[in-house]
Amino acid sequence: MPNITVSDGVSIAIHDTGGSGRPLVLANGLGGSFASWRHQVDYLSDRYRIISWDYRGLYGSTPPTGDPARLGVAAHVDDLERVLESLGVTRAAFLGWSMGVQVILELYERRPELVSHLVLLNGTFGRPLHSTSVPMSSRIVPGLVDQTRRVHEIASSVLRRATQWPETVMWLKRLGVVGNTMDEDLFREIAAEFGGVNLELYLTILRELGEHDAAHVLDNVAVPTLVITGDRDAFTPRQLAQQMARRIRGGEILVVRGATHYAALEYPELVNLRIEKFLREHGY
Repeated sequence: MPNITVSDGVSIAIHDTGGSGRPLVLANGLGGSFASWRHQVDYLSDRYRIISWDYRGLYGSTPPTGDPARLGVAAHVDDLERVLESLGVTRAAFLGWSMGVQVILELYERRPELVSHLVLLNGTFGRPLHSTSVPMSSRIVPGLVDQTRRVHEIASSVLRRATQWPETVMWLKRLGVVGNTMDEDLFREIAAEFGGVNLELYLTILRELGEHDAAHVLDNVAVPTLVITGDRDAFTPRQLAQQMARRIRGGEILVVRGATHYAALEYPELVNLRIEKFLREHGY
C-alpha cells in the first residue's frame, strides 16, 4: 500500500490492485476501510484495475495540521486528484459509497474529463445530515464534536471496546441498522479497524460532510450513471436515490429489497452483477 504526500503535508494511503484493466476508482463511505470493498474487489479485479485511498486522518492516511484542519469534501477531492495523478490515471469509472457519492460528484463538477462512468451507492446529493431519516442528526453531530474534543481518550476507548463486542452485530441487526444477510465475519473485521480511528477527527469529517451540497451537479452529469440503494436504508433513504436517478440524464437505478445502508455487504452478488452489467453495457 503506497503513500503519497499532498500539498499540505498529509500522507495519503493508496490501494491499487494493478493490472492492465481499465481503472475503477472506489470512494469509501466515512469510516469504511478498504476492507469494506472486499466482495467488489474479489469479483471485479480480474477485469478492472481497482484503485482506492484512505481519507485524510483515517486508517493509513495521516491527519492534516493547521487550524482549522482541512477535512471537508473539497480537501478529499484534492487528495483524490493527487492520487490519480500519481498513478497516471487520466480517465476512469468511479464507484462511491455513502460519503463517497458526495466526493465523486464533487470531482465530476471540478474535473469532468476524468470521469467516464458513475456508480452512486447508498448515497445522497444534498446535505447528508439534513436528509437522513435519523432524527436530529444535523443538530446532534456538531455537539458531539465539541463533547468528544473534551473527552477524546475516553470516547475513543469506548468506541474500541464496542467494536470488539461479539454481540455488536447481533444488536445492529435487531435495530435494523444492518440486514440479516450481512457478512458477519467481514463486518467484524471492518468494525475492528474502525475501532482504531480518531473519533474526534471522524466526527469533524462528518460535521464537514453534513454541510456539503452537490445537488446542483446532478443536472449537469453527462456520463452513464447507475444509482444503487436499499429500501431499508435509514441513513440515505431510497427516495433520495430515486431523485438522483431522475435528475441525472439517462440515470439508472437498482433498489435492493431488504438492503440497508450496507447493500454491497449484504447482497454482494446482486450488487456486483449489476455493476458489471452496467459497465459492460456502457462500453467499459
